[in-house]
Amino acid sequence: MESAQKQTVSAELGLRELILQGRLRAGDRLVEQDLVRRLGVSRTPVRAALARLESEGLLVAWPGGGYAVASFTAADVADAIDVRGTLEGMAARLAAENGLTRRVHAQLADCVAALDEVVEVLDGTDEPFLRYVEHNERFHAVLVRASDNRMLRAALERVVALPFASPSAFVRAQAHLPETLGVVRLAQRQHHDILAAIETGDAERAEDLSREHARMAKRNLDYALRDADAMRAVAGANLIGSGAEQRS
Repeated sequence: MESAQKQTVSAELGLRELILQGRLRAGDRLVEQDLVRRLGVSRTPVRAALARLESEGLLVAWPGGGYAVASFTAADVADAIDVRGTLEGMAARLAAENGLTRRVHAQLADCVAALDEVVEVLDGTDEPFLRYVEHNERFHAVLVRASDNRMLRAALERVVALPFASPSAFVRAQAHLPETLGVVRLAQRQHHDILAAIETGDAERAEDLSREHARMAKRNLDYALRDADAMRAVAGANLIGSGAEQRS
């Protein structure tokens, strides 16, 4: 049983990597036997991986059976960001209404402080920017946990399963863009404001700020779409704007 579970996880990770790295392209029809060979597992975990990635939205059902790699438009990506913003806004509102435990408050405050330190040393190189991405992802993850709403967390996990819908998807794309420092500083001010609203129990403001914060990702998307190097930094970017068959 344990071996079968490991094979299934291995197949899911391997198939997702093939798609996100562009070795399987948008519109490609997937052949089960070929995936068995490429992933080095049996048919059963491959079938489980195919079903899982369809549920995540990376695959679409092929007419007559089987699956193909999904493709997305920039509008699809913007819609996914909007959905994430709505859900994260709800998480912030619930956190403000319920109040923060000492542990969660300490975690959020630690994230904000760590982000402050990184923002001060951003210089256009990769190392500090990757630290910013790491702390940013942690802030968003802790914020969602602070909602104490299991169904909300599950809904968000489904949305951010699309790699370009995650909180840091287009943050990564900014690393070498001239607009980066100004956008990052604004985002960091929003982190401070979101935490302050939650601390004071201002649920409406916490929700509004979180939704506005997510909308910055749409601005980053616009920047990235104009810069080929920036788009290459976005996981799954090869699926965006393809002329291949669009998802239904």
